[in-house]
Amino acid sequence: MPLDKVVPDFRQAVADVFDGASIFVDGFGGPGGMAQFLLLTLWERGVKGLTLISNTAGIGMTAGFGVPGGRAYIDHSILIENGRVKKIIASFPVAGNPSRVTPFERAFRQGKIELEVVPQGTLAERIRAGGAGIGAFYTPTGAGTLVAQGKETRAINGREHVLEYALTADFAFVRAARADRAGNLVYKGSSRNFNAVMATAARVTIVEADEIVEVGGLDPECIITPCIYVDRVVPRPKDDTPVLAETYYARVGARAKP
Repeated sequence: MPLDKVVPDFRQAVADVFDGASIFVDGFGGPGGMAQFLLLTLWERGVKGLTLISNTAGIGMTAGFGVPGGRAYIDHSILIENGRVKKIIASFPVAGNPSRVTPFERAFRQGKIELEVVPQGTLAERIRAGGAGIGAFYTPTGAGTLVAQGKETRAINGREHVLEYALTADFAFVRAARADRAGNLVYKGSSRNFNAVMATAARVTIVEADEIVEVGGLDPECIITPCIYVDRVVPRPKDDTPVLAETYYARVGARAKP
């Protein structure tokens, strides 16, 4: 009988996330692939001193890149604008439009949060290396730039390379389109971007799944993340994502809804 990894609710799923934890958070630009209910529940718990590792640092929970007009959603900003995050490791920490200042950018300008910028391909490879048990690797990306300052370099085949260390985290917040009760995962569209590598490199991988099926209900040829990497699966409510943001705005009264 396979191990059943389904937990009944989000509070139980994140109950052991502790102050000072490091967390992988998916999301290529907008909300696609992001475990929004897990982020909302973590905010409710009041955990602080977090390090978030992600492609972005949140774009402010309002309509924009990858978000239909008139909608809002939950992203990293829910933790950043409430002072819960001490450090961000990301490739694109600010918005593409310089006139749009995100909660992260405001906090960074005020000296309230640390930042480590990592080129996108290097970020993916550092996470993949962490999941594969590879301690470090050399890459030509970033050689001769600010990214390489203070790092070991080596000439390989006549080209300068930078030594980059693997990334692991205490937790990974993963969003899956479908999961079985054992924790095998299938992603949809762009949700596959960082979720698959992040699931392999965390001490505890927690999955927010749109749909959960019985073991055997997934085509084995379509499984991207095997269950060995997954610790918990929690069913995502059927509510559309604007409900998340409205819940947040109602509770903290942060600002008018978009």
